[in-house]
Amino acid sequence: MSLEPDLARGLSVDAPTVGHIISAYALGVVVGAPTIAVLSARLSRRILLIGLMALFAIGNTLSALAPTYGWMLAFRFLAGLPHGAYFGIASLVAASLVPADRRTQAVGRVMLGLTVATIVGVPFATLLGQVASWRWVFALVGVLALATATLVALLAPIDTPDRDASPLRELGALQRSQVWLTLGTGAIGFGGMFAVYTYLASTLMDVTGVSARMVPVVLAVFGAGMTIGNLVVPRFADRALMPTAGALLLWSAAALALYPLAAGGMATMMLDVFAIGLGGALGTVLQTRLMDVAGDAQALAAALNHSAFNTANAIGPWLGGLAIAGGFGWTSTGIVGCGLALGGLAIWAVSYAVQRGGIGLPRAAEPLPDNG
Repeated sequence: MSLEPDLARGLSVDAPTVGHIISAYALGVVVGAPTIAVLSARLSRRILLIGLMALFAIGNTLSALAPTYGWMLAFRFLAGLPHGAYFGIASLVAASLVPADRRTQAVGRVMLGLTVATIVGVPFATLLGQVASWRWVFALVGVLALATATLVALLAPIDTPDRDASPLRELGALQRSQVWLTLGTGAIGFGGMFAVYTYLASTLMDVTGVSARMVPVVLAVFGAGMTIGNLVVPRFADRALMPTAGALLLWSAAALALYPLAAGGMATMMLDVFAIGLGGALGTVLQTRLMDVAGDAQALAAALNHSAFNTANAIGPWLGGLAIAGGFGWTSTGIVGCGLALGGLAIWAVSYAVQRGGIGLPRAAEPLPDNG
């Protein structure tokens, strides 16, 4: 996203058209996550992680070499295909390496790659794109992907494929109501954060009145909130998973509701943006929740979590954009985001009520007693 102006110049297209390149990657995530998870059911998780990261390296290297806008669309879609499956399978591997009461913390460590990227990766990529070229940024990501594949090959535990696994068994996750309710919680509840984040830079300059060079500082504060959230919140989730998810949605709704009031000053804006970032730990919590409710269809459910969040990444900015276009101003995204967080909370409440009533959870996948 931060390379949008450079991509527009390099590919001879306008800024809105560059947005389609971002959407192509997101579409690759949505399509690739369930497809790869189902088709690779009988593969070793270690081998699958290596293959997925190799595909990610190919997609980004080709993106660096894209000669035209059309080819760039195709290569970004290719790069997005392994994203959801990789994070889903990596979360399962991490959770398998620790005691049951530390699963969410292990998943949170996996997700730190995404949160640290908002603090370090985005500013560095922006700088590299400005002083060199956007092509070098994608090339660097390709190199990092190859390094990751190598490290997984060297350090990840060697596992034996599940002989009973099959595409049909993985598809069984789609028959479980709690899987759908968990995915719905993320697809709607997480949309609020994206509604605000997408238009944060414009809000800072037009409402808060800061200079363009201060925007990366506030974005880094947002990333710091996400990082700390993924370090701290999982400790509570491992004790009471569902209550923690509900509390995060309430926290997000409150922080997003305060956004229009906080936007008037830099200090209050930074505090509120940090609070909104903390709510990003919801992704980690819901990843563990899917492990509880998916039964023996773990891979598909874990990968679908990232399809749900990319759905949120489409819904939030779309609704926020409608509010802005309707004349309600840049800060109206906070109200839109609050509504989405409350919508996610409503779905969570249904899921929790069904669980407490003992309906809809497969016996083999019931959460631990101390998980709420």
